Amino acid sequence: MSPGSTVLDANAFNPASAVYLDHETAELARRRAELLGPAYRLFYKTPVHLVRGDGARLFDPQGNAYLDVYNNVASVGHCNPRVVEAVARQAATLNTHTRYLHGAVLDYAEDLLATTPPALTRAMFMCTGSEANDLAVRVAQAYTGHRGVIITQEAYHGNTDLVSGLSPALGEAQPLGEAVRTVPAPDAYRTAPGQDVGLVFAAGVAEAIASLQQAGLGVAALLVDSAFSSDGVHPDPAGFLTPAVEQVRAAGGIFIADEVQPGFARTGATFWGFARHGLVPELITTGKPMGNGIPIAGLMAQAPVLDAFALRLPYFNTFGGNPVSIAAAQAVLDEIRQTGLQRHVCEVGAEFLRELRTAAAGCEFIGDVRGAGLYLGVEIVANQDSKVPDAARALAIVDGLRERRVLTSVCGSGGNVLKLRPPLVFGLPEVDWFMTEFTAVLKAVR
Repeated sequence: MSPGSTVLDANAFNPASAVYLDHETAELARRRAELLGPAYRLFYKTPVHLVRGDGARLFDPQGNAYLDVYNNVASVGHCNPRVVEAVARQAATLNTHTRYLHGAVLDYAEDLLATTPPALTRAMFMCTGSEANDLAVRVAQAYTGHRGVIITQEAYHGNTDLVSGLSPALGEAQPLGEAVRTVPAPDAYRTAPGQDVGLVFAAGVAEAIASLQQAGLGVAALLVDSAFSSDGVHPDPAGFLTPAVEQVRAAGGIFIADEVQPGFARTGATFWGFARHGLVPELITTGKPMGNGIPIAGLMAQAPVLDAFALRLPYFNTFGGNPVSIAAAQAVLDEIRQTGLQRHVCEVGAEFLRELRTAAAGCEFIGDVRGAGLYLGVEIVANQDSKVPDAARALAIVDGLRERRVLTSVCGSGGNVLKLRPPLVFGLPEVDWFMTEFTAVLKAVR
């Protein structure tokens, strides 16, 4: 999952700067701070006021178009007609909870499970990825009889009490859980020449396993996002996750694939991010892109794993799996398959990656360009020799792009990796638009 790039806080809007804003924007920012409180954060030193969306574009009150290179929520495009029509039709017919029989949730469950490995035969629905990961950890602990969970050092898995303690990306004010161990993310850019990224990552996991066992906690699960999104976007090389997962299973734990960011065709080559590694998880969680902005999330499970929890404890989520949310989710799945979006993501993502690497050639402060499908990371460093993260320049690029009406953010423990994660409908014209503004910003921040 993603915390909404908390690393942007250093460059986020400060109400004291409202004097530089137009009156309407300044007044909205003032009211927001007064009514919603300080926990709600705004992106950018100059916040963006949006009133409409269409595909990969967003619009302000003056009608100015912004290029969205950030949102995996509106995965099949802002205001996608298929999703809008499905939601409106179902909202005009029936909307209630899952304690009544309703065929649509069963049809969708079958359809969704058909996208996963055959071993996964059960689906449960909730409203957010946070809830999905919360339930997944509880299921893992019930199935294994152990408590320990292994995550990466800059992971974000949600904001319930349980998974906040599994989300170091929230910052030092959020303590990690007693039964949590962190490991360094698999970073091919900084792995020493000749070393295997997967084996280096597995060595960190082995240390975490030993620590949990020594503490008498045991190993319940390895919980990772297979694109290592909050850690700085580290999807490659495909297959590197296997040794770590094998070690966890040998210690009695299971693999939970958090697919909120890499799932639903985001990485292009495979529908789910974990599939790039040739793995079959015991549990899969998803959320944000599932309903194109309508709140819905899911947990998919191997039946024996889920039954260890479900046969003892009932689970009920008032809004999880309601007919309107299911209608949105079904429309998203239909849109991806019937319009060939996964192939589109492969083709456009490959071209986007090529153009970014061309722009990066000879740019002394771009250390690495990486990604899969339409999930790309551009690492900004002090210089290519030192590889020292340059968060200040990365944030200057983000704000420079914002001033040119191109919206994105940063991620990674150093806050220095540009996170490019547009809606899946992002096409070659949008790549050209981005590259034009990106090239201009690179010159400006030199």
